[in-house]
Amino acid sequence: MIPTLLFTAFLVMMLMGVPIGAALGLAGAGCIALANSDALWFGLLAVPQNFYAGLGKYPLLAIPMFVLVGSIFDRSGVALRLVNFAIAIVGRGPGMLPMVAILVAMFLGGISGSGPANAAAVGAVMISAMSRAGYPASFSASVVGAAAATDILIPPSVAFIVYSVLVPGASVPALFAAGMIPGVLAGLALIVPTVWMARKHNMGALESSLPRPPLWQSFKEAIWGLAAPVLILGGMRAGWFTPTEAAVVAVFYGLFVGMAIHRTMKFRDLFEILRESGELSAVILLVVSLAGIFAYSLSTLGVIDPITRAIVDSGLGEYGVLSLLILMLITVGMFLDGVSIFLIFVPLLWPIVQYYHWDPVWFGVILTLKVALGQFTPPLAVNLMVSCRIANVRMEETVRWVGWMLVSMFLVMVAVIVWPELALWLPRYLGY
Repeated sequence: MIPTLLFTAFLVMMLMGVPIGAALGLAGAGCIALANSDALWFGLLAVPQNFYAGLGKYPLLAIPMFVLVGSIFDRSGVALRLVNFAIAIVGRGPGMLPMVAILVAMFLGGISGSGPANAAAVGAVMISAMSRAGYPASFSASVVGAAAATDILIPPSVAFIVYSVLVPGASVPALFAAGMIPGVLAGLALIVPTVWMARKHNMGALESSLPRPPLWQSFKEAIWGLAAPVLILGGMRAGWFTPTEAAVVAVFYGLFVGMAIHRTMKFRDLFEILRESGELSAVILLVVSLAGIFAYSLSTLGVIDPITRAIVDSGLGEYGVLSLLILMLITVGMFLDGVSIFLIFVPLLWPIVQYYHWDPVWFGVILTLKVALGQFTPPLAVNLMVSCRIANVRMEETVRWVGWMLVSMFLVMVAVIVWPELALWLPRYLGY
């Protein structure tokens, strides 16, 4: 009875518009109280304890720092210089600007761990540039929203950090390495339908008439941005610092580039940057801590074991169960953000992962690919929300374009399922 009430209360509050974190915490706390009605105050002590336990994990320290890195590089002008350098390499022509948007978003994925921050940084530069070249605003918003989804796969990744906290045996360095090849494949897969649609619908008619930046000059201007992922990922690989320490190094590097090299940031800009990143980090970490209460109620009320047995005994087999989980998570991803999906479903799915002896790192990549799909799948689509706001279009206008991009990234997820070495080879080679 109480387990049913747990999910019912959560869903009702969600439908009423209660924020996801509050719905998780209130539903979990209410059911803990009912389960301990004979010793109410003793039972309720578990609420603050698990609130803190959900938050008091060392890897989570990296989240505010990587969110701050995204805000700093958004303001520092790095994205604009990377765009000019990419255009100097690939040239001008139909479909080239959308390709540049995807490549730059992939590269910025090696700097910031936040998809919406990536969408803001790339969209601020590329959407207006694509508009001047003759691309429809809805198409430009679709490209930027989809491209920014590669951010949570290409390290550093906030999603991988959250997953590592929830799952034993999946370290942050191993997850970062595992996401590299699928992240690059996802970006390359997005280029195919994007260029095809641009040429099929004769978009970008004015692009060939726009000037092509000089290669050497644009390279010199972009060199500081190009060095950022080398510093962050290379430093972690060399053992100079942990992922959490790498986030702090990236913050100071971004401030140095923005204030001393490019001189696009002033001290008065720091308050706004810190405020924006502080608000976003607080939302993420508050949801994480409140989900700790929900996860505790799942385990103590005996919800997980019956669900695991029902799925395992369904007769679908290993790949049938995996297909069912993907279908379920794709549906959920249309309505919930990635961090919430991890916090709600990983505790439920972990016993299934153990039953089938799936590699936790591989499963984390599959789950993150699903979350990446959800980031630009209407109606929620957090990345599309950002890019549509910049392009000043309604999300409904992007559906005709974004569908093909969803198919291309879905095929990458299928490839990682069929060939697990796409995710597992690199962490094994690096000794993680």
